[in-house]
Amino acid sequence: MDVCADNFESTGSELYGIVNESEFVSLDIEFTGLRSNSSGPQQISLFDSPSEWYAKARQSVKQFTICQIGLSVFSTIEDEVNQYVANSWNFFLFPTTFGDLDSEFSFQASSVQFLNQYGFDFNKFLKKGIPYMNEEQEKTLRQSIMRENWRVRSSLDKDQIKAVIDKVTRWVYQAEEEDQIILPGISGFQAFEVEMVLRQSLPNIWTIQKEVGVVVKKISELQRWYFDNNPCDQIKYWKEDMVDSARGFKVYFDILVNAKKPLVGHNMMMDLLHLHEKFFKPLPESYEEFKRNIHSLFPVIIDTKNVTKDIWKELHFPRVSNLLEVYDLLSSDLNPAKNTGPKIIHSFHSHRYAKHRCPHEAAYDAFLCGSVLLKVAHLLLHRLQGPLTFENYDSSFPQYFEMLWPYVNQVNLIRAGVPKINLCGPDYPSIRPPVLILTVKNWPAVTEHHVYNEFHNVCKFDVRRFTQYQFLLLTNKFKDVRSVLKEYRNHPIMQVSLYRYWKHSPDITCLLKVCGIITAWATVAFVLGRSSLTVH
Repeated sequence: MDVCADNFESTGSELYGIVNESEFVSLDIEFTGLRSNSSGPQQISLFDSPSEWYAKARQSVKQFTICQIGLSVFSTIEDEVNQYVANSWNFFLFPTTFGDLDSEFSFQASSVQFLNQYGFDFNKFLKKGIPYMNEEQEKTLRQSIMRENWRVRSSLDKDQIKAVIDKVTRWVYQAEEEDQIILPGISGFQAFEVEMVLRQSLPNIWTIQKEVGVVVKKISELQRWYFDNNPCDQIKYWKEDMVDSARGFKVYFDILVNAKKPLVGHNMMMDLLHLHEKFFKPLPESYEEFKRNIHSLFPVIIDTKNVTKDIWKELHFPRVSNLLEVYDLLSSDLNPAKNTGPKIIHSFHSHRYAKHRCPHEAAYDAFLCGSVLLKVAHLLLHRLQGPLTFENYDSSFPQYFEMLWPYVNQVNLIRAGVPKINLCGPDYPSIRPPVLILTVKNWPAVTEHHVYNEFHNVCKFDVRRFTQYQFLLLTNKFKDVRSVLKEYRNHPIMQVSLYRYWKHSPDITCLLKVCGIITAWATVAFVLGRSSLTVH
């Protein structure tokens, strides 16, 4: 089900009930860009510690925005054995534009091309996107509206706003007091904007929102003064409604946070960064503070990329490159627990997914992610208890969750010094292949780019300059290390060896030189001292 600005308010209460009765919620997010194409020190690298990786990714999150969020809420079916229903929604989002809130964001050509390839509806994103804001923006907006210290920056098309004002202005000129006119087809936050524009422009009208649209009533200026200065809470309630409407998807985010259900994603680190930035607070500079905040918001997070990557080698499954391939493999005969696995059906919200595949549509990917979680958990249970049949099968989601517990709050990292981070404690030590050190001879102008191109045909290494003629090489594949050490064993210009801190570190080298100098001077002093004693 697609949810846009014109129908998101009616979805809230339904989502609240379904989420609170669910076992877990899976999520997928589409962005206007993934990572900036910065080079040099700002480029993501295998040399990065988690905090360095975070600092670089934080800048990309500020640069791009969310265009679609997919939620798939998984619930058990009462009185049915191991059966689940998935309620899936696509939310099209667009940043709130109101008063001083006017976000800037970039598009990355490759991301736009990718979304377009899979049929993304840019009109729903740009024209019907649900507004959203984080807590700081909400606080600023609330203060401005309550103090009436704001100006309208409409999210509606300027020509549309102008047409509305012209229509009401012509009508007011001819209308009698107590006459009214209906502006149909305007609802949600846009309706508040229209009301504000009209109230600012015309001193002898009043506006009311109804199901049919915005109702404009002609009144006397005395009545208008009374409405504007009404001692009752009518204006206050209207302003509160305006703020609530401007919050948009922030309302749904709060539902997820308050429900405290397990949040599931696939390779979800960037998703978590954007959730924090766009709906909670601007990302802090401190990596550790970010981890604490996310763990407080979502105490249980499971990254299916981390889970499947961990068990894939043990099960000798073929390599796969994306979430859909993971789902297909777990649904195939290669999965020994396929026949006794969980049965998952689509709700009426997402019945089209039962007939059509929609890869890289956020809600469909969220559904795939949740399904992979259940299938993997069942496979782990199958390995622990042996082959299962429906006769001896007595499982529940808590049992599945117990199988997944070793992977809770571990999130996969792409291209970093560690393969994953731990959201609720110290990060795990690196299990990456060893660092190589390259020494170059007779190549005065050699750069990191030259070195990268030299090795690119053999395998892919991240390159970092170490000294003028030395470079560090790092890959995430052990076989690449063995290959390069063998290939360049007797190379006339490039000598490659394993990096050893005690041997290659400039600090250790400097210390050894200082110790050598001190030892030499001590030896000279000792010899000269003995010579002096001999002479006397």
